[in-house]
Amino acid sequence: MDKIYLNEMEFYGYHGVLPEETRLGQRFRVTMVIETDFREAGLEDNLEKTISYVDIYEMCKQVVENETYKLIEAVAERISTVVLENFKKIERVTVKVIKPDPPIRGHYHSVAVEITREQHS
Repeated sequence: MDKIYLNEMEFYGYHGVLPEETRLGQRFRVTMVIETDFREAGLEDNLEKTISYVDIYEMCKQVVENETYKLIEAVAERISTVVLENFKKIERVTVKVIKPDPPIRGHYHSVAVEITREQHS
């Protein structure tokens, strides 16, 4: 299966369990791996035969910046659902939601969740 990668798209959202997370907001990064057959797109150099990165980006942005969830697990589920519902050509999507600055005392790079979901006919 062919893969399209959208790496570390950055958004500002209001997700979290703590009141300051939903009041002040914070940065989130989303990485997606989209599995689909884009051989025809490559052979024909035809955008209509593949998935628009712009459309995927805008869908992610809409979920992360305009919806609110307690868990990044829920953010990942919502993104995967929206993408699969809007692009029937996608067979499988992996969504990684990264929270680089969670309110946790200690030293770490980030926290993240990653899910993989498939298209259901």
